[in-house]
Amino acid sequence: MLVDNVTITIKAGDGGNGASTFLRDGHHVRGGPNGGNGGNGGHIYFLGTSNIHDLKLFRFKKKLTAESGIPGKSKNLFGKNAEHMTILVPVGTKITDVDTDKVFEITDTVTPVLLAKGGRGGRGNTEFKTSINQAPTYAESGAPGQKKILFLELRLIAEIGLIGLPNAGKSSLLAVLTNATPKIADYPFTTLEPNIGMMGGRPIADIPGLIEGASTGKGLGITFLKHIEKTKLIIHCIELPEENLKERYETVREEFKKFNPLLLEKPEIVLLTKTDLVDEKTLKKSIKIFDKMGKKVLSYSFVDDESLEKLKKEVETFLANN
Repeated sequence: MLVDNVTITIKAGDGGNGASTFLRDGHHVRGGPNGGNGGNGGHIYFLGTSNIHDLKLFRFKKKLTAESGIPGKSKNLFGKNAEHMTILVPVGTKITDVDTDKVFEITDTVTPVLLAKGGRGGRGNTEFKTSINQAPTYAESGAPGQKKILFLELRLIAEIGLIGLPNAGKSSLLAVLTNATPKIADYPFTTLEPNIGMMGGRPIADIPGLIEGASTGKGLGITFLKHIEKTKLIIHCIELPEENLKERYETVREEFKKFNPLLLEKPEIVLLTKTDLVDEKTLKKSIKIFDKMGKKVLSYSFVDDESLEKLKKEVETFLANN
């Protein structure tokens, strides 16, 4: 199961307490203060990863806490600073601070984003020695680490999105274009979560089938409509020998319009799939429907290697220029 949104609580580490101690040994019966400072608590960072399933961690673990700093000790020994915690989330994850509504975007795999600061370690009593107070007994407690409630939402950053009504051949196409191994069967809603594959280093997402009313939550609904927003190119798969091709096309486009009209402006290839199931006359007639609409239209059959190569070349040319 793909976890694509979750609410979690994070707690940075507390600072270690400062020590209140005095020098006592065979030479010093009433020595001066020698309490060391406490260590700083660990920060919490978020870092992008290419693994789309990394949000699964939070299905059962809703609270993450960084380590606290070590308390200071006598002999002016400072406590050790805590290790920082780094939480991996898929690239494309949007993080919202529930209390402040501040939004953070995880856009790459190299830039950590600081979400919660660890508390500063408390000062030992040595720090409070003055000419007036030569033997302070006071030491400072460590500051608490920040605690935040975060809403994490995954929005895939795939350059190419395969879309269409259920059972339009998207998963089969992804399998031959990339190294992905999506579940494939001849019934609607085989794909219950986005599948990602790489074609020459370019990520392609097989977006689960949409139905009329998806923008209001029907079927797999807006859970997957949002994954299309950041794609550069849409490949709209429409299977043959279905009738009412234009109506099927407009069904998906209408859901785009209701969810986010900007989706209608994305570059698009209309791909007629399963063309081996129709004769040449029917195929030409189907292509003509979309030609008249001013759409870029290609056809594909898994038994026709030439159609696959033509599609690959079209996609590669588009990505090279965008």
